Amino acid sequence: MPGIGVRYDLTTRENRHLSVVAHREGGRTLSTYRQDDPDECALSVRLTAKEAEALIGALMPSHHSPALLSTTELGLVAERVELSSVSYWNGRVLGETRMRTETGASIVAVLRRADAIPSPAPDFRLAGGDTLIVIGTREGVEAAAAILGRE
Repeated sequence: MPGIGVRYDLTTRENRHLSVVAHREGGRTLSTYRQDDPDECALSVRLTAKEAEALIGALMPSHHSPALLSTTELGLVAERVELSSVSYWNGRVLGETRMRTETGASIVAVLRRADAIPSPAPDFRLAGGDTLIVIGTREGVEAAAAILGRE
């Protein structure tokens, strides 16, 4: 598409027609077409470069690997829980939460600013603004979030 960008077309396994126009300035236009008339556009969405990047990340996360364990079929969930600066746990050590004993959920990592701390030990000191990666059953993770939300 001279002066505009490049158009990519795709027909899905369900015989749906999609196109993406990659605009020269970085934006994208995602369009779907009617099944009964593939020349008629059913939906067209214009995305900024940043929005297109977010969509690409959602469709094909960079951390995706076929070797990763998919926890949902096992009845497990993994969630991020942010620790508030006014949290009761701000400045306390992880072991004091008795997280695994009380909820059955585990804190498998802590994200702090630009760092990731995998498998934090019971003597790890929590800080407001930390994001804790919690894994367990849905009920266990919700109970963990409630404990961590204590002020």
